[in-house]
Amino acid sequence: MLLEELVSSLPEKQIIGIGNPEVSSIAYDSRRVTTGALFVCIRGARFNGHDFIHDALRKGAAAVLADDPRFVRNTKLDIPVVLTPDSRQAMPAVASVFYGYPSRALKLVGVTGTKGKTTTTYLIESVLRQLGLPTGVIGTLGAKIRGKAVPLDRTTPESVDLQELLAQMLADGVSAAAMEVSSHAIAFHRTEGCEFDVGVFTNLSHDHLDFHGSLDDYLKTKLRLFHEYPRKSQKPFTAVINADDSRSEQVRKVVYGNVITFGIHSPADIQATDVTIDMKGVSYLLHGPMGRLPVSLKLRGTFNVYNSLAATGAALALGLDMDDIKIGLESLSAVDGRFEHVDCGQDFAVVVDYAHSPDSLENVLKSARELTRGRVITVFGCGGDRDRMKRPIMGRIAAEMSDVCIITSDNPRTEDPEAIIAEIELGTQNGRATVETVVDRRDAIKLSLEIAKPGDLVLIAGKGHETYQIFRDRTVHFDDREVVRELLAGCESGK
Repeated sequence: MLLEELVSSLPEKQIIGIGNPEVSSIAYDSRRVTTGALFVCIRGARFNGHDFIHDALRKGAAAVLADDPRFVRNTKLDIPVVLTPDSRQAMPAVASVFYGYPSRALKLVGVTGTKGKTTTTYLIESVLRQLGLPTGVIGTLGAKIRGKAVPLDRTTPESVDLQELLAQMLADGVSAAAMEVSSHAIAFHRTEGCEFDVGVFTNLSHDHLDFHGSLDDYLKTKLRLFHEYPRKSQKPFTAVINADDSRSEQVRKVVYGNVITFGIHSPADIQATDVTIDMKGVSYLLHGPMGRLPVSLKLRGTFNVYNSLAATGAALALGLDMDDIKIGLESLSAVDGRFEHVDCGQDFAVVVDYAHSPDSLENVLKSARELTRGRVITVFGCGGDRDRMKRPIMGRIAAEMSDVCIITSDNPRTEDPEAIIAEIELGTQNGRATVETVVDRRDAIKLSLEIAKPGDLVLIAGKGHETYQIFRDRTVHFDDREVVRELLAGCESGK
């Protein structure tokens, strides 16, 4: 594609230099530049892409997209430079053109919220697959194209990688995809250029405030999915909103398109009543525009009622039938690291969950209480180099809702694990639980299994599907589920 055609959609640009080269690829990392590439200079937390222009030239870049005129003035280039106000914001527009606007040809559902995004996308996928539709999923657990796993570096890929992934889905025959849309992805323009048919709002609670600063700013970022994105899209848009969330009305007011609401307690278009929960799953009566229908999920926990209602709303927005939706919801048996039951024949329950925010921890502990008549033993920590405000809050929740609370390491990163634990422990002082601190996560899990009695439930929270642990100087393999199985089998390998 010729450069001028590629950047034609940019509202503000200046092309400096002579020539209109053929662009064969787009790269925002100079190490990935190949001959004929457009090199996009973006600023990251540690690096500024403008510093790597010469590296890109040596690798055969055909043109440069930049937003700092000082680099252009001070760098002698024999290739054209496209100067824009914000190259990161320009990148998704260019990528969409390059890959032929793939989201326009897909039925695309974007799911945003503090919790429930992953499970909701997998429930949507299950419903779509029930209809025989070739599907794709993008999110925290990586991507899937027609059931085949594709690893990702982050929940929502960088805009160029995302548009390439959507184009690959189309090439592989995918007709519909469900995608997690994180607040970071919106803030960093990764999802711009995507045209969604449906946007789902699951909930909003305390998380990522180290980045956003306040819940209001956190919400404001997410609202762009429901107002700004559909205004730029050529598709009709439907918002699916959790009516039980305290911010639901704020979301509803900004929607540019149609609205479908769901909930348990508040009046809504889609509602669940007669909810029953046990270790086998969740059952409820689904009330929708087409009448009432009993639903029996294999997924455990009250929060999965909300996730399934959200998926139902998205499926209805896509024009699917309630009977097909029911079968699709009931077909999904588990999602990695989401209230995942680890059963090795022990006489107590062990559940591993990704809960790493105050609200998500509270929700899984509520479900744990509902599922056991014995004690709830909670093992958890908080990540380093992340929101410190939530640490004592999570400590308080765990101490109030558990019988035994074992505070340990999560991903300490560059922080001292003992210092993180001390901050969590500040919130436990008035709780009902017996509180233990064990810095080594494996030892903490071992202690929880040793003290568990018949009928108890051990909840290991914070890492869920993750298979690693990040320290200041290294990243090691660590999977809570593997550790539980090894310890329950009496295997002490690796210690």
